[in-house]
Amino acid sequence: MRVVSGIQPTGQPHLGNYLGAIVNYVKLQDEAHAAGGECFIFLADLHAISMPHDPAELSATTREMVATLVACGLDPSKTVLFNQAQVPAHAELQWLLSGTARMGWLNRMTQWKDKAGKNREGQSIALFTYPVLQAADVLLYQATHVPVGEDQKQHLELARDIAQKFNNDFASEDAPIFTLPEPIIPPEAARIMSLRDGNAKMSKSDVSDLARINLIDDADTIMKKVKKAKTDPEPLPSEEAGLEGRAEALNLVSIYGALSGQSVSDVLGEFGGQGFGVFKPALGELMIDTLSPINTRFRDLMQDREALDAILARGAAKAREASGDTLAAAYKALGLVRG
Repeated sequence: MRVVSGIQPTGQPHLGNYLGAIVNYVKLQDEAHAAGGECFIFLADLHAISMPHDPAELSATTREMVATLVACGLDPSKTVLFNQAQVPAHAELQWLLSGTARMGWLNRMTQWKDKAGKNREGQSIALFTYPVLQAADVLLYQATHVPVGEDQKQHLELARDIAQKFNNDFASEDAPIFTLPEPIIPPEAARIMSLRDGNAKMSKSDVSDLARINLIDDADTIMKKVKKAKTDPEPLPSEEAGLEGRAEALNLVSIYGALSGQSVSDVLGEFGGQGFGVFKPALGELMIDTLSPINTRFRDLMQDREALDAILARGAAKAREASGDTLAAAYKALGLVRG
């Protein structure tokens, strides 16, 4: 088992990132380690430049993301943790795969359509070819499994298509160049919505900081945001069906369940019939209990920039070693002569 996944180091990591992705990274790390497998988690800084960005901010948030992941439980002794920019093989393999990927495949990517909007001609080439770099990210390490949300499943299918065509075109059937990775879609992955709009995902880019719980928010800030979260005047129902049409109420109950390890039904069994004047403080305290240790560890890590850079450097060295054979095989298969 070799698990590979990436996370963009842009913006402040928030509760949605933690419950939707980072918690599962830690579980996968431990499962892979226990099974004698490997886990590669990278900071997708090369992906970040596909959109307008501030260079100084990208550099700073890359280190912040390292600190966040480690504070949340990723262990650099169990996981190969690195950033793409320190492993040139990612960009090299993307170019090698660009001869195999097809314009029609990329044009069908729904995320390209969503992000480009009506101004496709004005978008960067990097945004259009983003999925080819994603394919390189996982194929480079012969990933067997890739954790993905529903919004990224199409990109993993593209990676498999690229790998299959490359193998068919340039390798023998009994000695393929690339492993076709399988998706891991954790059934328990929480979908955390905005505290201001229960129909929109919690996002780093939301203009209102009140819409999200940042992992570095202190206890007072967390409680203040929870108490200001949008709700309705009705008390919580005793059964899950009573949350239909109440997106904000469902979101808060779902967050409580995700943090406490309970189902929505269990949470309603405890709080059904009570108003948000009771439920919100309880949710705030649960968030504080969960996030305070992460916050403390994060701030300690951020005091030592050299230690963070060392984590990335060690991880990048391991990643370069792990990717070398695959990259060399791809060059050879294409008939490219290297020194």
